[in-house]
Amino acid sequence: MAQKKDYLKNVIKHIDIKKHNVVPLVESFKDMAFQARNLYRASKYYDMMLKDKKCSVMLCLAGSLFSAGLKNVVVDMVRNKMVDVIISTGAIIVDQDFFEGLGFKHYIGTQWVDDNELRDLMIDRIYDTFIDEEDLRTCDETIGKICDTLEKRPYSSREVIWEMGKYLSKYGKNKDSVVLAAYENNVPIFVPAFSDCSAGFGFVHHQWHNPDVHVSIDSAKDFLELTKIKIKAVESGLFMIGGGVPKNFTQDVVVACDVLGKEVPMHKYAIQITVADERDGALSGSTLKEASSWGKVDTTYEQMVYAEATIAMPLIAGYAYHKGNWKGRKKKEFAKMFR
Repeated sequence: MAQKKDYLKNVIKHIDIKKHNVVPLVESFKDMAFQARNLYRASKYYDMMLKDKKCSVMLCLAGSLFSAGLKNVVVDMVRNKMVDVIISTGAIIVDQDFFEGLGFKHYIGTQWVDDNELRDLMIDRIYDTFIDEEDLRTCDETIGKICDTLEKRPYSSREVIWEMGKYLSKYGKNKDSVVLAAYENNVPIFVPAFSDCSAGFGFVHHQWHNPDVHVSIDSAKDFLELTKIKIKAVESGLFMIGGGVPKNFTQDVVVACDVLGKEVPMHKYAIQITVADERDGALSGSTLKEASSWGKVDTTYEQMVYAEATIAMPLIAGYAYHKGNWKGRKKKEFAKMFR
């Protein structure tokens, strides 16, 4: 029988957008058709967000992105003032980023494998990527330990992720972490469905052993805090990878401002990378044009790109990085609002 070491050999390497000037390639797409032209427009709109000094950039993340090699794209975006707020699924931030911040790895695998054998070896599979379940459980336990050190009260996900960044600043083993970079640059991270990941197991363990007084997550507080950021930012642009909860949560803050009697404009810019179909009404595939009917997204600068994220995201982010308009931006540091 194969051993764990036979599967966990070759480490996933994260692409470095700084090394690849894709500007000429992306600009050549403008005279093509289909998704090439759409990707060019999306790249142009993202660069416009960075050039627009009044615009705050909100990055929405869904899917197994960091396990697939996109983590350092977002690390570079945070470090280079290319994003001001991150809204994500829990797996990306905890199981993939915080996990690697602790020193663990994702491994090159294959979908053509005996999953029963993987289960026996405590190896989890994400399509063609492998992860050590024992390492993941250490990640779960670490979240529980962080909860044990906190004042026992309800928290927004942003507050807990801030504490995770603080933990990595002291005990982390990999400096290329989005959670750590966001902590160091005052970029708030929200995970609206925070229990749907390794953090959930950590919270279960913490609350099981502290049944009467414990740390909990207040999802309404997440919504309120992001709404406050939109009120302060006024003008905003969305860069969305995938859909689901992060996409809807971030679009909804415009409506939340209206409910509070605060007049703010719709998201001025919006781009989305997805492979989902709009015809079933699901959120991952609903178009930005559709969002305009809800009063969430302006359609002047919006672009859907129907492409797989590991191909499209490095091109769009790399285009904006090498265009260099982020150099003229000032840090928004929205995390300071909540201290």
